[in-house]
Amino acid sequence: MPTPSPKSPPDSPLADWGLSWGGWLDNRRGEWWLLAQGLLIAAHLLPPWPTPGSWGYAWPLPLALAGALTFLLGLVLAARAFGGLGASLTPLPDPKPGAALVTSGPYRRCRHPLYQAILLCSLGVTVALGSLLHLALLLALAAVLGGKARREERQLALCHPDYPAYRAVTPAIVSGLPWLDWR
Repeated sequence: MPTPSPKSPPDSPLADWGLSWGGWLDNRRGEWWLLAQGLLIAAHLLPPWPTPGSWGYAWPLPLALAGALTFLLGLVLAARAFGGLGASLTPLPDPKPGAALVTSGPYRRCRHPLYQAILLCSLGVTVALGSLLHLALLLALAAVLGGKARREERQLALCHPDYPAYRAVTPAIVSGLPWLDWR
């Protein structure tokens, strides 16, 4: 009876993305941007503060519903952006070595549609809850994602000679907002 040949373990998606313990310590591929982004997203699970009721004001149901719908729209857009990257997907701002430049699908309308979707989700939570804490989280998340995107773009320009032409005609995250659209 033949002996089975040993199989190598499948590559870990985390290793495929370039995540390593060393990177978390020295930020070699922008891991600290990812950490800040993750912490701010997780902080959206905190309860609203101050609650609109503490001001003697009931948060209007239409605003809460509009916020919930905005959040759901953000999730749909995130799924489309996530799927649109295919093998080029990485949570780090530094692109995967040899990854293709994606400029079609959701990436035709903005350079960072996944970041746009995350901000839309954050906006939805903020509007749904009527919370100043969540408004602060939204603003902090916009700053972090703007910084992360700028680092990402510096690397993309080095890897892809056609990136500057794409950047010149396509909004970054939110068209018309200086911190979120630089061309």
